[in-house]
Amino acid sequence: MFAIGEFARHGRVSIRMLRHYDALGLLRPAYVDPVTGYRSYTAGQLADLNRIVALKDLGFSLDQVGTMIVDNLSPAELRVMLTMRRAQLETMLAEGSARLAQIESRLRGLEADVPTADVVVKELPAVRLVGLTATAASFTPDDITPVVHPLCAELGRRLPNSDVRPSGRLTCLYAQESEDEVVVRATVPAAVDAGGNLNGLEVIDLPAAQAATLVHRGPIDQVLPSWQALARWLDDNGRRAAEPARELYLDTPEDPEHWVTELQQPLTAG
Repeated sequence: MFAIGEFARHGRVSIRMLRHYDALGLLRPAYVDPVTGYRSYTAGQLADLNRIVALKDLGFSLDQVGTMIVDNLSPAELRVMLTMRRAQLETMLAEGSARLAQIESRLRGLEADVPTADVVVKELPAVRLVGLTATAASFTPDDITPVVHPLCAELGRRLPNSDVRPSGRLTCLYAQESEDEVVVRATVPAAVDAGGNLNGLEVIDLPAAQAATLVHRGPIDQVLPSWQALARWLDDNGRRAAEPARELYLDTPEDPEHWVTELQQPLTAG
């Protein structure tokens, strides 16, 4: 089972939104500690969460979503609704295209078509990274995407004017600092001294860690099902996530459909 913060991260929603869904009766925690009141969720509830968010993104009110859940709307019926919404979004400009990718990602999460058998546990060595840090309000795509893309672009602009010579691929790091703050870092590995010309870049030392990894193929905007496959693996194997979660960009050709990204979820000891 996952604590509310972990479940929010795996579901790409805010903790506040989960509490709101609980208050409305849309998504009750699987368990509430009678002493502390802490909420816990299971990996199986990710599909329920995806369904709620997908319907909400279609423009339905939460009251209407609640009625549809009671009516047990089937995945096939939901697919029809999402397809209709997709036709509308395709006529819009860039903002609409981004929303389309988010809905498609939720749809893939509903279908759970990413096999957890592809998860590989690896020993990640200690590494020194150089990069930039920003914050997002939550793990929702609307909050994360506007932060990650410009952060990576700014890192690319600063590197040529510094003494940093990257020794590996772009790696993005994600950590939940508080209920309303997700720390996002765009980094590259490099053997540097903190006193050199870093052109405003910070040095980040990550310790060695054991991690569950999964290779995601395709646009990074559609990475949600792959991250949720890792979440299901954690739940199935009784493991707990540590931070920061990492996205290692192995191959980024011009066509995002052919991108290859390794998702690395560090594990707690024991």
